[in-house]
Amino acid sequence: MTDTVVRFFQEGGLFMYPIAIVLVLGVAIAIERFVYLSLAKSANRNAFDKAILPLLKKRDYKRALEFSNDSQTAIASIMGAGLSRLINKQQREDIEYAMEEGLMETLPRLEKRTQYLATLANVSTLLGLLGTIIGLIAAFTAVANADPAEKASLLSQSISVAMNTTAFGLMSAIPLLLCHAVLQTKTNEIVDSFEMAGVKLLNIISEQPSINRD
Repeated sequence: MTDTVVRFFQEGGLFMYPIAIVLVLGVAIAIERFVYLSLAKSANRNAFDKAILPLLKKRDYKRALEFSNDSQTAIASIMGAGLSRLINKQQREDIEYAMEEGLMETLPRLEKRTQYLATLANVSTLLGLLGTIIGLIAAFTAVANADPAEKASLLSQSISVAMNTTAFGLMSAIPLLLCHAVLQTKTNEIVDSFEMAGVKLLNIISEQPSINRD
């Protein structure tokens, strides 16, 4: 199996190397983003469900704000922005706007480098096509000067080698696109959890507006 892969790679020509570089770079980004988003999802869920939400249910907004200010999680930052407005007795709309602003500040960290995967997938495909076209041009040029009896065999072999580049480009692009879709889904899940946390805070405020917020 290893010999087949090596031979396939070697027969693809010069463009196999830049495609391989694109694939390695994309895989590295995918792994880093997957680990980051997985850890971020777990940390934010624990911070909200185990610390902030119980305090909100007790209407202990001051302690919830103190925890949010001390925590390094994104959801704590978003909740802290809303709680600071709440403790200052500002309107519901102001609290909502503050949390939306916190969410907008958090999004770039969650989406960082994820979009590169789609770009790298496109680059991989285009490199494969470019390598095939250049290989075919070289093949037809070589066949033009070859012995007539060998032209058919030489052309068939050259085309097979040139098509290896396209195949490898697609083999690199498809997993990168799948990784992009998975990471985008994980990012959306985290963002949805942030929005749900904001809604829970606003609902808790609306349930007992007469309670002292201090």
